[in-house]
Amino acid sequence: MRRILYVSLLLGLFAVFHAGAQTPQRTPLRTAKKPFQLTWLGHAAFEIVSAGGTRILIDPFIKDNPSTPAAFKNLARYRPAAILVSHSHNDHAADAVEIARASGALVIGASEFLAARSVPEKQRGGGNVGGTFTVGDVTIHLVPAVHSSEPSGRPFGFVLTFTDGRSLYHTGDTWIFSDMSLIEELYHPDVILLCAGGGPFTQDPQTAALAIEKYFDPETIIPMHYGTFPQLAKEEDVRFAFGDDKRVQFMKPGETKPF
Repeated sequence: MRRILYVSLLLGLFAVFHAGAQTPQRTPLRTAKKPFQLTWLGHAAFEIVSAGGTRILIDPFIKDNPSTPAAFKNLARYRPAAILVSHSHNDHAADAVEIARASGALVIGASEFLAARSVPEKQRGGGNVGGTFTVGDVTIHLVPAVHSSEPSGRPFGFVLTFTDGRSLYHTGDTWIFSDMSLIEELYHPDVILLCAGGGPFTQDPQTAALAIEKYFDPETIIPMHYGTFPQLAKEEDVRFAFGDDKRVQFMKPGETKPF
């Protein structure tokens, strides 16, 4: 009997200590909604303006982007506080340095990329997976992506968290991967800008839809990285893959929406 009681006590203590050792989630507390604005510039390029007026550019391939409307191609119009570059390929990074030099923006990406592209040293926000930057009222988390980034640095996705506790996830160029479950656990993204164009280099629309089904529970899904070039999926292909999922919103290049 004593042995049974002793074993029971040990199991109880183990359960208490194990529960106490759980890693706390990093999801911020939710407060009253403070809308941010999102503009799709075509392909994977977006401009975000937070509730506090912080401007963030992501993957600025603009001037030679066939899907960017003419009214948005003049790079002088962009005055971001930060430019986020998911990886070194030109269809994501082509205009980052020119906009940075004109605006003085902090450029956040792989340290190797920033050095290779001669980003001014005082504007380099070099980081790696797990890194965090604060720009104005926006916190930027660097998360993994499954892709390449030769010849300079590794690929990223970005999670932006806002002062009301909501978050936005830009997947960058990626294929589905199991650590997406950790991105959901840590940040619970409300809005996901989802690579869905397929072709030779990224996940196709069906795989993008599977990534949402397996790993995420967002309020809004915005497909991107489709239709820009002939080898990519078209909008009708992406619509077919997501079926009647009411969370999916299709934006037009140049369109701005509040979230």
